[in-house]
Amino acid sequence: MNRGASSYSYLDQRFTCMAHRGGYLTPDDATRENSIYAFGRAVAAGYRYLETDVHATSDGHLIAFHDRVLDRVTPATGVVAELPYAAIREARIGGRDQIPALDEVLETFPDTRINIDIKAAGAVQLLVDTLRAHRAEDRVCVSSFSALRLARFRRLMGDRVATGRSTPAVAWAAYGPPLLTRRLPLPGQVLQVPVTHPIAGREVRVLTPRLVAAARAQDVRVHVWTINDPQQMHELIDLGVDGLITDRIAELRSVAIERGLWNG
Repeated sequence: MNRGASSYSYLDQRFTCMAHRGGYLTPDDATRENSIYAFGRAVAAGYRYLETDVHATSDGHLIAFHDRVLDRVTPATGVVAELPYAAIREARIGGRDQIPALDEVLETFPDTRINIDIKAAGAVQLLVDTLRAHRAEDRVCVSSFSALRLARFRRLMGDRVATGRSTPAVAWAAYGPPLLTRRLPLPGQVLQVPVTHPIAGREVRVLTPRLVAAARAQDVRVHVWTINDPQQMHELIDLGVDGLITDRIAELRSVAIERGLWNG
């Protein structure tokens, strides 16, 4: 049976403020995403929740990194899955910061909770092993755009770790027949969604009052990404969402304090 969100300590906050890849405070910071520097700055600003992605190197190391290639955020090039860990560690995010292993993130910030997006099939078993080694099951929520990756993670980990719902599951909650969506809930404790998503050349509204209501009925949380505008932050809080993921960590902190929702 699928456990509800309220049974997970990861989701015990009234409202979740999450630093997207560490977020940033200045334009210079934006080039240093997913680095120990970025995560540390968010934690110093009071953030209890961080967001990152994971990939596997060719020799079986799990790194906290968003892209499948090094090219966008480092001077180096190459596909992460085809490179050994030693080569990954030589690359520098924004020309400055090493790409961290997930072990390093967990060890450096032992009091934080982390939302982890599985970006590659090769990362699934490594993530399970890493979480068990660090006894970090209660500190994380694991998500993925891939239903197959999420299903494999759940098979290996059981219901010990809170998980996000896959894209098909989000669509079911948003657009499926209301009676059936209540009677046939899908696995996962969190819907992590954008406000809109492009489909067939047009922007389709994903986040609706119906989606929020369907989540409430199933004891599922709704976290929205990536929200950087303070006015939109207020609007989404008014809609009843349970958390926001942002690059603009100072703005979200200010809004959350104003609304009495800051948990830092």
